[in-house]
Amino acid sequence: MQISQLDKILGQKIQYLRTKKGWSQEYLAEITGLHRTYISQLERGLKSPSVRVLSHITHALNITMSDFLRIVEESLNVDGE
Repeated sequence: MQISQLDKILGQKIQYLRTKKGWSQEYLAEITGLHRTYISQLERGLKSPSVRVLSHITHALNITMSDFLRIVEESLNVDGE
């Protein structure tokens, strides 16, 4: 299975925001009600988050979903040029 560029960037941005807060994958999983292995798969671009999951993650990371998606979109545009 090939990792899509979108999934890869989504994961990178989640990981960046999580580590910026000094949080482990376990802690993010705990406060979002998700499993740590799922957080790991998201961060590696192996899974695509649903809107509901992305909402839980962005809320926990204290960023609006629209701001998060704008960051992802900007990264996609930069990488796609």
